[in-house]
Amino acid sequence: MSPMTLDKPAVADRAPQPSYSLRQPRLPRWAPAALAAAAAAVGVGTGLAAELSSRIQWGLIAAVLFVAAMYVLAARVEGRRQAKDRLATSLVWVCFLLAVVPLVSLIWETVARGSKVLDGAFLGHSMNGVLTIQPGGGVYHAIIGTLEQVGIATAIAAPIGLLTAIYLVEYGRGRLAKAVTFFVDVMTGIPSIVAGLFILSFWILMLDNGYSGFAGSMALAILMMPVVVRSTEEMLKLVPNELREASLALGVPKWRTILKVVLPTAIGGIVTGVMLAVARIAGESAPIVLLVFGSQLINNNPFEGAQSSLPYYIYEQWAAGNEASYDRAWAAALVLIAFVMILNLGARGIARWKAPKTGR
Repeated sequence: MSPMTLDKPAVADRAPQPSYSLRQPRLPRWAPAALAAAAAAVGVGTGLAAELSSRIQWGLIAAVLFVAAMYVLAARVEGRRQAKDRLATSLVWVCFLLAVVPLVSLIWETVARGSKVLDGAFLGHSMNGVLTIQPGGGVYHAIIGTLEQVGIATAIAAPIGLLTAIYLVEYGRGRLAKAVTFFVDVMTGIPSIVAGLFILSFWILMLDNGYSGFAGSMALAILMMPVVVRSTEEMLKLVPNELREASLALGVPKWRTILKVVLPTAIGGIVTGVMLAVARIAGESAPIVLLVFGSQLINNNPFEGAQSSLPYYIYEQWAAGNEASYDRAWAAALVLIAFVMILNLGARGIARWKAPKTGR
């Protein structure tokens, strides 16, 4: 037998090596859903046993039980570090549901009540000759007023906001730019009633002009301008400086670089910001109540005479205080929600259509 054979230990004499697992125990995927169902059941049972009349209280009890149970169970099975992650995730989900529940409830209530009288006749007729205590009438005159007022406000605010944002991003330096930025921030936070009072005192009381849709449009434009400036400014800042430098290196003037390079690159985000600003002012009621004065007739001229709008129509019908006017107010609210939703969907579609194409 060779020496090498004598020195080599036998396989049977080797001691068994302990096996270590790097994988920690994990809760099954169905555990959060099961805990949520159990917490909901306990919350409902607690609410019924304690004779709590509000279902919101039931939901809050269930939410607290779910967060606490998820943390305790994760700490025992997965460890405290993973339990903290589960706790943060549970809080995010609970806050999301707390934000969604009022929205879903509002939409459900509006659809349920507004669909009672919402039909072609309601959309195609005005309130001319209809008593508020009687059923019938429509919202056509208010739709016309809203479209004209929002359209005029957009025509005023969008170019001014766009040019202001271009100045702040491309040219703004020194005290003037800081002053413009400061006043844009101030205008972003002013209440809508302040804009309405400003136009009322300046346009109607001082200049002796009458109530009209154009007066309401000017107030809406004041509210819309800072939103357009801020959204456009952020979109222009996202344009890479390399594109500007490449254009300027070819001898292209700066104004043409902005027009042909910067704006086409950011056009998707700019249009989206404008559409969202339009959706924001479409539901404003305070300046409209002060300035358009309201009308039961169809007024296609926004520059002369009183005019109605969807927010004013809702306020007017709800103030009438009878069942027929309540139904019309809910139906007009449903029309306004649909209008805002269409604008938001249009903004998302334009943003996706104009988004820069990425290669593989």
